[in-house]
Amino acid sequence: MVRRLLKDFRWGVLPVPGRLIAIIFFVSLFILPLITSSQYLLYLTTIAALYTIFAVSWDLLSGYTGQFNFGHALFLGSGAYGAALLYKYLGWQPWATIPLGALIATGIGLVTCLPALRLRPPYLSMLTLAFPIIVARIIRSLPSDIAGGDHGIRWIPALASTPVASYYICLIVMTVSVLIMWKLTDARSRYIRTGLLFHAIREDEIAARATGINTIRYKILAFAIGGFFAGLAGALLAHFTTIASPGFFSVTTSFLAIIWVVFGGIVSIYGPVFGVYTLYVAVDYLRLTPVFAYRMLIMTVVIILILLFMPEGVAVWIRDKIERECPRCKLTNVAWRRECRACGASLR
Repeated sequence: MVRRLLKDFRWGVLPVPGRLIAIIFFVSLFILPLITSSQYLLYLTTIAALYTIFAVSWDLLSGYTGQFNFGHALFLGSGAYGAALLYKYLGWQPWATIPLGALIATGIGLVTCLPALRLRPPYLSMLTLAFPIIVARIIRSLPSDIAGGDHGIRWIPALASTPVASYYICLIVMTVSVLIMWKLTDARSRYIRTGLLFHAIREDEIAARATGINTIRYKILAFAIGGFFAGLAGALLAHFTTIASPGFFSVTTSFLAIIWVVFGGIVSIYGPVFGVYTLYVAVDYLRLTPVFAYRMLIMTVVIILILLFMPEGVAVWIRDKIERECPRCKLTNVAWRRECRACGASLR
C-alpha cells in the first residue's frame, strides 16, 4: 500500500506543478503553528479555512451547475444559528451542534431550491438574494430572548480549549471538505459521475434533459451539498467566534464568496482556496493601513482587472502557464516539456 502511494506520488504528483504546489500549500498550513507564535496569524488562517469551505461550496453550486446563487449566506447563517439554538435550548455541545447545524442548512437548501427549480438564472439569482435578507429581518424582529435580536446569540461554547486546537480542527475539516467537493465535481472520475452531470447541466440544461438526465434531481442534489458544506462552515464559525449574529446572513457575505471564487477561478475547486487565502488575508492586513476604509473599492477594481485580463481567474491563469495537457492521451505535463511524459506526443 505504501509502495503504491509512493509510486502514485512520484508519477502523478511530482511531474505536475499544480498538484505539487497544492501539496506544499497544505503541508505549510499544517506546520504553521510549529513555525510561528503569532495568535493573530492563527486566528486569521482559521477564519480563512472556514471561509474556504463556504467559497468552495458556492463554486460547486453556482460554478459547476450554473445555479447562480446570490444568497449563499443563507446556508452559512442557518448553520451558525442552528448550532447556536441547539446549544441555547438543548445545551448540546459542539460535537453535536456542528453536524446538526450543517444538516439544518441542508434542509433549508432543499426547501429554498424547490421554488427555484424551474427559474432561469437571472430570476433564480434574484430569488436567492431575497432569502437571507428575509431571514435576517425575521431574526431581528423576534424578541431578543428567543434568537438574540440584533446582537445575536452570544457566549456559545468555544470550538476547542486552545487556539491551536481550534486551528487544526478547522484545517482538517476544510481539507476533507475540499477533497470531497473536488471528487464530487470531477468530470473525469471513474467512480462518481456527479461531476460530469453537473457540467452537462451547466453547459446546456435542455440538452442534458433531452439525453435522459434528471436535471431536477441533480439540481436539488447540488443545493443540498452546497447547503451542507456552507452550513458546516457557519456552525464551525459560530463556535470559533462564540457568537451567531444576523451578520452571517448579510448580502456582503454572499458577495464576498463570489468575489473570492471569481478572483481565484470559477469552476475550479483550487480557485476558491487560492482566492480566500489571498484576498481575505490581504484585506485583513489592510486594517493596519489608512487604505482599509477603501477596501471594497480596491477589491472592485481588482475584480474588474481580473475579469478583463484573466477572465478564468488568477489561479487558473497561473496553472495554464505552468501546465500543458497532452493532445493525445490528455495527461498533464509541465508546460516547458516538448514531449508528453507518457505517450511521447509533441506538446508544441
